[in-house]
Formats: sequence, structure tokens, C-alpha cells
Amino acid sequence: MTPHDLEQYLHEHIPLSRAMQVTVVARDPDQVVLSAPLAPNANPHETVFGGSISAVAMLAAWSLLHTRLTTSGLSALLVLKRNTMNYEVPISGNFTATASTPDTEAWEAFARMLTRRGRARISVSAVIEYRGQIAGRFEGEFVALGTTRT
Repeated sequence: MTPHDLEQYLHEHIPLSRAMQVTVVARDPDQVVLSAPLAPNANPHETVFGGSISAVAMLAAWSLLHTRLTTSGLSALLVLKRNTMNYEVPISGNFTATASTPDTEAWEAFARMLTRRGRARISVSAVIEYRGQIAGRFEGEFVALGTTRT
């Protein structure tokens, strides 16, 4: 799945991503980088609304799992079970969220459990960056349900 394909998928299947003007900057097997501008995500203080930051981070983490599963030939319903978001600095412009693959052992255990039991959990983190510095950190636990081989 190319970055363009992923962006089209997000805009079609998760309409909030289109409204927030989320773009896919990069996508490879080990990470997904999303970007969003200030304008559609602004709060009254002319900084990015915290909910928008959290949503873009969540989208990056979800997208990473979605593309990894697709690449592995697995299809499953991915849902967020719980998450935490830490905000470190205000953001007053375009920002990115980078989600990186969990370590190999965690990914393999997740894929194995999903294949065997049709249900598995995994944690994924994302880092929010603004002007070259870390502006926030996201940690989410996702559950995959009902796998089929594609």
C-alpha cells in the first residue's frame, strides 16, 4: 500500500481524517507518518486542539497496524482498547505523528495469537513532532478481532 493509497483509504473509511486534512507523508513496513495543518484543527488560542493531536496520533498507530496486517495477508477488525496522550508543547502550525512498529517479538506474538485465536492485543506508540521537536506522545493498546487470510 503506497502512501497515496493509505491516504485515500483513510479519507474514504474514516471521514474525520479528510475533515482534519490529514495527509500520509510516509509509509513503510516499520512506520507511518501522518501530517495535519493548523487551520482545520485550531482551537480558540490559534494552537492545535488537543483532540486533533490525539486523533492524528491514533490514526497513525491504527494505520501502521492496518497496513502491517494487510501486508501479512491478514484481515481483522482493529479497535482501540485504551490510550494515553501526553502533550509537551503547544502546536501552532503543521505537525506530524509518527507511529513505529512494536519490536519484532511483540509483533510476531500478536500475529500468531491473531491467527490462532482470532483475537490479539498489541501496543503501538506514536510521537507528535512540531518544528523539529517532540510535542507529544501517544500510547495505544489495540485489539484485532476475527482474522481471515487474504
